[in-house]
Amino acid sequence: MRVVVADDSLLTRAGVAYLLNQSGYTVAAEVDDARALLAAVHAERPDLVVVDIRMPPTHTDEGLVAAERIRSEHPRIGVLVLSQYVEPAYAMRLLRDHPERVGYLLKERVFDQAILVDALRRLADGETVIDPTIVARLLGRRRAKDPLAALTGREREVLALIAEGLSNKAVAARLIITERTVEAHVAQVFGKLELLDDPASHRRVLAVLAFIRSGRPQDGHA
Repeated sequence: MRVVVADDSLLTRAGVAYLLNQSGYTVAAEVDDARALLAAVHAERPDLVVVDIRMPPTHTDEGLVAAERIRSEHPRIGVLVLSQYVEPAYAMRLLRDHPERVGYLLKERVFDQAILVDALRRLADGETVIDPTIVARLLGRRRAKDPLAALTGREREVLALIAEGLSNKAVAARLIITERTVEAHVAQVFGKLELLDDPASHRRVLAVLAFIRSGRPQDGHA
């Protein structure tokens, strides 16, 4: 699979590219700003993009804006967004309109080869991957009208792990329960969130989106 890596830090860019090459991916391009990223995507048509949120010239949200544009114009390209800080508002902004094939990880995690490769594999499969730290932050919040209020504690726990990108098998291992029990919990989550078994939709992604929205503060700020 072909990947474009975008980060203004040479060390980060080279480090991610090295891990990808070692894992059998082809790094189609390495760029250091959002404009070059969009040009590379247009020229290379990669399967995946890894991009830092904060890029030149202002180092605010140029990478995020580019990621949103890529997801809108190239829906088959998976986008893994990196951040040095815990910024739930940015994660929710990206997921709001394009929940599938989107990942959000703290930058420190991508230097773990297993985490990076697993995240990219899930994005290629149409999943959503969210950093566990973001998930924990969202779990600590409550809204006046929580769409997840009907879920049991265990069901919320299972959904939180799904939001991290874990498969049913991995959830079972983490919670020390059987995979069949996880499947039952997932079915309950889908039912309570009224997510129908529609071939045109990805219920795991929709469930994760519901989870993310449930943690958004009323004023829309992190």
